[in-house]
Amino acid sequence: MSCYFRWMKDVLEEAGITVDKNNKQEVDRIIHEMVDVEYKDCSPTWKGVKERIKTDPETRSRFVADLKKRLETAR
Repeated sequence: MSCYFRWMKDVLEEAGITVDKNNKQEVDRIIHEMVDVEYKDCSPTWKGVKERIKTDPETRSRFVADLKKRLETAR
């Protein structure tokens, strides 16, 4: 798993996403894109994710909904 996936299990659950070997890279790329960080740059990505999921419930809800939508669109 990506270095930050273990810290966002609850977010992935809220989005209805189960990360496995078949979709891990796709989910990781989408999250990098969402926080505008170059792919495979883990620490800044986690920092960007934290800013979105820890600040307030509305921002977190938008992040979860956007993640879910982007993954569904990618399929």
